[in-house]
Amino acid sequence: MPILKFGLFEVSFDSQELRKAGVRIKVQQQPMKLLEILLERPGEVVTREDLRRRIWLEASFGDFDQAVNVAIAKLRSALGDSADNPRYIETIPKRGYRFIAAVSVANNDSVPASRSGPMQAAGPDSHALIERAEPVAAPPRHRSWLYWVSSALAICVLGALAFWLVNSRARGSHQVRSLAVLPIDNLSGDDSQNYFADGMTDELITDLAQISALRVVSRTSVMQYKNSRKPLPQIAQELNVDAVVEGTVLRSGEQVRITAQLIRAPADEHIWADSYDGDLRDTLALQKKVARAIAEQIRIELTPREQAALKNTKIVDPVAYEAYLKGRFFWNKRTADSLNKAIDYFDQAIDKDPNYAEAYAGLSDSYALAGDWQYSLMAPKDALPKAKAAAAKALQLDDSLGEARASLAFAIDLFDWDWPAAEKEFLRAIDLNPSYATAHHWYSWHLAVLGRNDEAIAEMRKALVLDPLSLIINADLAEELLIARRFDDSITQSRKTIDMDPNFPVAHYDLGQALVQEGKYQEGIAELETAVKLSGGSPICSSNLAYAYAVSGRRDDALKILDLLTKKSVGASYAPEVALIYVGIGNNEEALRWLEKAYAERFNPSILLRPGFDGLRSNPRFQDLIRRIGVAP
Repeated sequence: MPILKFGLFEVSFDSQELRKAGVRIKVQQQPMKLLEILLERPGEVVTREDLRRRIWLEASFGDFDQAVNVAIAKLRSALGDSADNPRYIETIPKRGYRFIAAVSVANNDSVPASRSGPMQAAGPDSHALIERAEPVAAPPRHRSWLYWVSSALAICVLGALAFWLVNSRARGSHQVRSLAVLPIDNLSGDDSQNYFADGMTDELITDLAQISALRVVSRTSVMQYKNSRKPLPQIAQELNVDAVVEGTVLRSGEQVRITAQLIRAPADEHIWADSYDGDLRDTLALQKKVARAIAEQIRIELTPREQAALKNTKIVDPVAYEAYLKGRFFWNKRTADSLNKAIDYFDQAIDKDPNYAEAYAGLSDSYALAGDWQYSLMAPKDALPKAKAAAAKALQLDDSLGEARASLAFAIDLFDWDWPAAEKEFLRAIDLNPSYATAHHWYSWHLAVLGRNDEAIAEMRKALVLDPLSLIINADLAEELLIARRFDDSITQSRKTIDMDPNFPVAHYDLGQALVQEGKYQEGIAELETAVKLSGGSPICSSNLAYAYAVSGRRDDALKILDLLTKKSVGASYAPEVALIYVGIGNNEEALRWLEKAYAERFNPSILLRPGFDGLRSNPRFQDLIRRIGVAP
């Protein structure tokens, strides 16, 4: 009997083996026999009585009823299937079951289950045909012409049907203009290898995101579905995509097998599946093959540059590549501790392979975030020059890296304050990688600093389409609405973000600011107190709380926080936060003095956009500061 394929699975009933992406799945005897019966007649209803006659003939009715339910449950578990949202085995109430996925013989083209069974595709030696074969008398001579005419007509009809199926699939494939690469499964059985599977997910997203005609959902959002049991159509609907990519990676020593399948939503239709084998050194080339295959299957028209990017495979030292994947794994965790680890791993990758451009890009990303107020791992004047140097080195080695250009633009923005140069790099980054949400996110802040609020909000919404479940992008949209003085819209957006994660401090911080600006001091203070608590005493959350205390009449509470931050600022750079509190308590002279200190430390000037500083805007010294920085008045 031939080896049959469906989705990522292969099954051999001769050896009684079921494999997923090459890895054997344990299936007991009765569920395996049940699968064999279903695959004899894919697309057709197999009644419970058929199953009883073939497997449980001697069982009493009650015992049989329980046995078939248990066997179906075990088989579904092995396939990762669901009775409520089946992808393989559909329950036909009061009748039986039907196998609904496309089935093919190994190395042959897929045959939709509703059109033809695998045994027909297997040829005359297939077990099922032999089992049902009966002697057939030769047709009489005077009827032979009818036999040949009928055969010819049948061939024509089948050919026309095949042509229609192929072309209808091709036409349907044109509808795929957005997709999500779901977290690739780690089949090694070793949780310590999760970084490797996550790295494969990142790399495939990055490769596909370079295709301008395709919208690819960012990593932050798809990672929400790691180990999720949600049906694929539901995931596709939540992410607003036409198709999803599922995959597995199996690493054994230096050998790697990557398996992927493309599924159209909402029909849950399998478009394509394949697997690729190689050694660790070939991993990047294997990923490019997967990306090219997906582009071909959905008939996306690639530009010459995109074609070259998907063909451009690099040979990277395996040790350096592992260190890079670990660096990205920790960078994506976005905590101060994990950023330190990421920097260490990227440094290790560079030490092993000094020409590894992606490792320099990762190092640049890490330093860029290390100097950001949310993490406060390093002072901006220390972190941002390192981010800029690493990005410049990455682009010297490979000027096609959109991520490195975005990091370079970010560093130029926040340290050099060279706004035209930063804008040029941002636009180039987006051109190279249109689906890179971080580039749109950071470019949005660039636009906001220049006072182009409508453009900034539109750009942030683009980032949100690419990364709809990103908490920070959702929160930053609320903050840009706040900066545009659209307080009601900002409040609504912050509440949406809090619904996504009530423990995300930035959402409470943004909501608190907007409520305070609307004069709802008690509610705003409560939100800011929550932000301080959840953030572990973040200086910017604390300074906004002190500002709220001050403008609401709780001056003594504001002064306590002011004293604390003033002392902390001796060993760190909290000058803008201290200045905001002085604005709140009405001491503009001290506020301006601290802002000059912040200027000398190369602070992030976007803080000056917040409504809390409106009390200084008419002051000539503040206007001179704005002019020197080059941001919007």
